[in-house]
Amino acid sequence: MIPIKTQEEIEKMRHAGAVAAAVLGAVCNHVVAGISTAELDRFAKEVMDYHGAKSTTFGFRSGKRVFPGYGCWSVNDEIVHGLPSEKRILREGDIISIDLTVSVDGFVGDNTRTVAIGEITPEIQHLIDVTQKALQAGINAAREGNTVGHISAAIQRLADENRFGVVRELVGHGIGREMHEDPQVPNYGVAGQGPILKSGMTLAIEPMFTLGKAKISTDPDGWTIRTADGSWAAHWEHTILITDNLPEILTLLKK
Repeated sequence: MIPIKTQEEIEKMRHAGAVAAAVLGAVCNHVVAGISTAELDRFAKEVMDYHGAKSTTFGFRSGKRVFPGYGCWSVNDEIVHGLPSEKRILREGDIISIDLTVSVDGFVGDNTRTVAIGEITPEIQHLIDVTQKALQAGINAAREGNTVGHISAAIQRLADENRFGVVRELVGHGIGREMHEDPQVPNYGVAGQGPILKSGMTLAIEPMFTLGKAKISTDPDGWTIRTADGSWAAHWEHTILITDNLPEILTLLKK
């Protein structure tokens, strides 16, 4: 069952999304060469506290493992769930995917951005740009009456055209009172397949592309997921609302 949000719930989702966007924007502006991912994690908590928000990743349990970060800090070949560490120092030429998910008044906003530290190669910049464009393409396809497959196919098309790997084991998802709700939103697929999109649904769409193969591996920490071939990866995400017209991006940073 895919939850359809009431008008009251939609307003709360709008607020949670706005806070998530504000937190991510502040943290991305704090990224500089020489900073550690642990320091970024502490700063993220400070910004969340300022906005009266809670991290949905901190303390998240998977079996016996408990996630220790207020955000996910995935550097270079890391795709998702990178752990904060004092030893992980960002250097000129690195990229970092910052995934921040917050809960405000019982509802969740989820967003991710890949940020370059200083000068990066044109190849890596192209990866970042295309992944961001794929996110927008997926959002554009998220229309009432379309299916989840329309979103998936729009995202995959950008990866295929640019010969990037599409991570298959990690997907977007429904979102609302919980960080992960139905349906799953893969970054590959066929238009017309999957659940039909209806006004009032809220989704987190999050393409993850790699410069090389799509195969992934998990670090011994049990959390950090990276490319198996060591190629670099980019990750972009927004929380959106399906409407009877254009989709509404709930995590769009207000200027």
